[in-house]
Amino acid sequence: MSTQEESPAPVTEGVDYDALAELLGETAIGRESHKNADGFVVRPDEVQDALSTLRDEAGFDHLACLTAQEYEDRYESIYHLRKYDDPTEEVSVVVPTPRDQPVSESAEPVFRTADWHEREAYDLVGIEYDDHPDLRRILLPETWQGHPMGRDYDQDKPQIVPFQEHANPLEEDHMDAESDTMFVNIGPHHPATHGVLHLEATLDGETVADVEPDIGYLHRCEEQMAQQGTYRHQIMPYPDRWDYASAGLLNEWAYARTAEDLADLDVPEYAQVIRTMGAELCRIAAHMLAVGTFALDVYGDFTAVFMYAMRDRERTQSILEDLTGQRMMFNYFRLGGVAWDLPEPRDEFFEKTRDFLDELPTALEEYHDLLTGNEIFQSRCLDTGVLEPEVAKQYGATGPVARGSGIDYDLRRDDPYGYYDELDWDVVTEDGCDNYSRVLVRLQEVEESAKIIEQCVDLLEDWPEDDREIQSNVPRTLKPDPDTEIYRAVEGAKGELGIYIRSDGTDKPGRFKIRSPCFHNLSVLPEMANGEYIADMIASLGSLDIILGEVDR
Repeated sequence: MSTQEESPAPVTEGVDYDALAELLGETAIGRESHKNADGFVVRPDEVQDALSTLRDEAGFDHLACLTAQEYEDRYESIYHLRKYDDPTEEVSVVVPTPRDQPVSESAEPVFRTADWHEREAYDLVGIEYDDHPDLRRILLPETWQGHPMGRDYDQDKPQIVPFQEHANPLEEDHMDAESDTMFVNIGPHHPATHGVLHLEATLDGETVADVEPDIGYLHRCEEQMAQQGTYRHQIMPYPDRWDYASAGLLNEWAYARTAEDLADLDVPEYAQVIRTMGAELCRIAAHMLAVGTFALDVYGDFTAVFMYAMRDRERTQSILEDLTGQRMMFNYFRLGGVAWDLPEPRDEFFEKTRDFLDELPTALEEYHDLLTGNEIFQSRCLDTGVLEPEVAKQYGATGPVARGSGIDYDLRRDDPYGYYDELDWDVVTEDGCDNYSRVLVRLQEVEESAKIIEQCVDLLEDWPEDDREIQSNVPRTLKPDPDTEIYRAVEGAKGELGIYIRSDGTDKPGRFKIRSPCFHNLSVLPEMANGEYIADMIASLGSLDIILGEVDR
């Protein structure tokens, strides 16, 4: 929407945007209507004032996402704000800058999570942020020429990356002759990373003095590819590849929810139940991988816990394969519903699912015996990787990482979608704030997911055959009104997985932004690791359960 246009929006329940306008006063120079929330336009040099006011005086303590984009006449940053206590209360801060001077005030002093977000906006779009503590590229090499998501980017321009053969990695500025301080590269290949990650660690003896995650090795331009695909047919296969650890249906739901709300599409109740069941099967599979690999990370248990976790994950994968036809890249959701009904014979599918659920409690007891009750595991995880709640909020942490720090935040309950609000289940939190608590949360969430799946199976078994509608009537070509903007999110396996879409009047998005929970959760690693032993840093990294395909996108 043009910054010159001001169109009053209906007041979202729970948010008085007129009161927010008075609160912001002259800081707000305009107001926009977005699908999910109003957006207040502020000058580039008043970003911190506006964000501080909304955080401290209106309670918007969660910077969920930062979207940067380039128009014909300007650049624009959009800060999507929510409340941890109630994520349905949302507001956006829109910051336009001239094309000839795309410079804006950094939000990092107000929200620490803006650090990485603004670096990404600078890297891919070309917006610069004044007073940013470390404004440099984050996904692409420092030598990269141009900004790939800019309008005038020449993708055929040759890129020159210097190669220094036999260079000494321990340069003078990496050592201190008067102490034990030294610089160590961890990665880019390491079993704890679940992808390709490079940690630049400064050690004082065995203690981590500083660590900086270096990401971007797995950057696949998913946002740009989505902007080149049509809403109806060509985007849905991509989400499976973000968090590829069996969480595909959760990823697909993030896109489906956003696009359906953007185009005002309904989803039949029957399809919502199938979606909910499939999503929780994916959550179990993802958590099994997280727990099994974490055991491998912290005390090298490849034979017992890891193989048990893979056994149970395979059983989940088998059920998902029956449902979707695929084991990982499901491509099962469709806008308006799902691709097809449950597999026939239905009784066999239900029996297979119930058998898995019946045996799951015994399996979880094994994990507690072998893992959480193990003295070595406890010594490695208790009181290590401590993440205080307020620090987690500053970095936008969500999912088991946040709930392991006592933050009672789960979009399935707090911003209901699908069939979750019709079912009986609980949000799991732990107050330990350490690596141990994050494992406990995941194991207990598997129990809650099983409860959800069992209730969905009961519903689907008794659903009248004549009412099994799997898709609503969706137009063959979707062309939302130009300059319609929306941000929607679901509770992915790792946390809040959100999508921002701005339509341009065609059948393809004008801007498609992925809010990755792993991106936020990984950015908090220095807060957890600095001052601890290097071995504990590896445990802390594993406890975050990151997937680099989603971090880099």
